[in-house]
Amino acid sequence: MTTRALPLKEPPDDQVERYSLTERIWHWLASLSYTYCTLTGLALFSPYLYWLAAVFGGGPTIRFWHPWLGLVFLASVVWMHGNWRDDLRLTEADREWRAKIGSYVENRDQELPPQARFNAGQKLFYWAMFYAILVLLLSGIVMWFPERVPRNLIVILPVVVILHEAAALISIGAIIIHIYMSVFAEPESLRAMVHGKVSRAWARNYHRLWYEKVQGQRRPAP
Repeated sequence: MTTRALPLKEPPDDQVERYSLTERIWHWLASLSYTYCTLTGLALFSPYLYWLAAVFGGGPTIRFWHPWLGLVFLASVVWMHGNWRDDLRLTEADREWRAKIGSYVENRDQELPPQARFNAGQKLFYWAMFYAILVLLLSGIVMWFPERVPRNLIVILPVVVILHEAAALISIGAIIIHIYMSVFAEPESLRAMVHGKVSRAWARNYHRLWYEKVQGQRRPAP
């Protein structure tokens, strides 16, 4: 397995801030709340995984907290969407990046077009999660209060459950790819979300448009 490992120790003047403390707090709040919802959701999804319920306090406990932590996750996504929305818009450079995704997979990054703060893969991950969350929210509300469903619509409950499960599985698949890319393929991505900074070499290599923009903003006026 090849990785894009770069030196993890640089002098302070060879680093650039990638994420602010506020951004990191909201990201980790999303990570923790999503992890709780995923594990407890799997416990409620399959009897073979119900042992996970015992880890989190038992069936009634996870049944109570699962939707509430889902709202915490939703709040974190709303915050990130409000603050990163412009950075997550798909551009022409992203379409070029997707056309050359084979070069990315094979570690031939020099063949890829320069990327902004987030590359096309990160943007696609985000939008997949965003729409999955919308389905999880709408279906989850119905499942949270099934007694409020009108009698003539009670037949939709099985469909709602299937939609909730399908959206959850899509989000889990996206998260697995996200974790792999952050931890193994580009380990400095994880470092950025922990410490907030990355090396200038990494920034130039993987997010050159963003790096040049940041440098331009810091350049003193003539």
